[in-house]
Amino acid sequence: MTPSRFTMFALRRTALAAALLITASTGHAQSASEAELARRLDQLAAELASVKTQLQQLQQQRAAAPQAAPQPAPAVAATPAPMPARAAEPATVLSSYGEINYNRPTKASENAQADVRRFVLGFQHRFDAKNKVVAELEVEHAVSSSSDPGEVEVEQAYVEHQLSPTWAARAGLFLMPVGLLNENHEPTAFYGVERNFVETAIIPTTWREGGIQFVGSFDNGLTLQTGFSTSFDLTKWDAAAGEGRESPLGSIHQELALAKARDLAVFGALNWRGIPGLQLGGSLFTGGATHGQAGASARVTLWDLHARWTPGRWDLAALYSRGSISNTAALNAPLVGNATLIPKSFDGWYAQAAYKVWSHEDYALSPFVRYEQFNTARSFADLGAGLTPAGAPTERVVTLGANFQVTPGIVVKADLQNFRENKDANRVNLGLGWSF
Repeated sequence: MTPSRFTMFALRRTALAAALLITASTGHAQSASEAELARRLDQLAAELASVKTQLQQLQQQRAAAPQAAPQPAPAVAATPAPMPARAAEPATVLSSYGEINYNRPTKASENAQADVRRFVLGFQHRFDAKNKVVAELEVEHAVSSSSDPGEVEVEQAYVEHQLSPTWAARAGLFLMPVGLLNENHEPTAFYGVERNFVETAIIPTTWREGGIQFVGSFDNGLTLQTGFSTSFDLTKWDAAAGEGRESPLGSIHQELALAKARDLAVFGALNWRGIPGLQLGGSLFTGGATHGQAGASARVTLWDLHARWTPGRWDLAALYSRGSISNTAALNAPLVGNATLIPKSFDGWYAQAAYKVWSHEDYALSPFVRYEQFNTARSFADLGAGLTPAGAPTERVVTLGANFQVTPGIVVKADLQNFRENKDANRVNLGLGWSF
């Protein structure tokens, strides 16, 4: 019954009730006593209340139900009209990723370790169709205090504004668009328990700087990222420690923590994804790194070329990166005799192949192999006869393992790593990771 029919029914009942009341009041009732009239009036009132309730329920149901789209005539094959533009609504999305790892050296099992490598909470809030804020907070090694090895750090904190359908601008603390891993470093995004050495020792993943970045996405598959940012700080170099040997740039990055900002950097990255499953790209970063606080000025430059191809069940990747620091002879002169001098150049490359051998529903098993070479001190600037150290030996690492996907957001990993130079570092690794 439609609302109009309910209304007519109610009106008829109301009119009948009024007529009965008039009849009773004028004393012209012919066949019904006053008690009968009262009974009928009560019955009519109850029926009217029931009609009103049903009418309200029907109106609520019609208001809540979505309107069905009109169906085109079967004989007409017309192209559907485009959907009208909808205003973007504010939305906040919570994200997280984490890794729990176990490392067991094959020649020194007494040094086996288990670790909450990192736990990250993030959010993205969209104010409207053009503006959003992105932030991530990371805890490394589970506990952070003056007597514990952990750290708490802001990994990202930037605002993005959409300038046009093609261009967007970011301002704040953001990940640098370098290599394959730095911007996509969640455990579900890479093979192996630990991140590869080239993109940790040469490219200091996770590497972030504060600044302004412009991102252009074009219809031909090109993505261009460019801008200016804070840079490294060579005044942090500790010649008595070994951190610089492990990662020259990792030991002097600032992470926007009271960062020295006299010397700024410029950067650019270009990636092409014009063929489904194929990514080709490269990046360049260059910036001053002494901030007027050292005996000589120096510049850090880092670049990379990378490729990834995912045909069918295969996942193939390769990357080469090289860095250099200028004017290191003047900077190293006061440091001669210490364990770790500032290198003039450092580089590395890797090639990796993975194959999805089995999958069922959300489960997937992907064995992989990776070969990489890296040298964190390829060469040193000339300090004179007997003072210039020789370049460090090139480390070669073979990693053989598998990723087991439980669901697209959860992965279990296992691998074996073999080192050519430092054979004491050979190890078995197990890991659990998640990302959403």
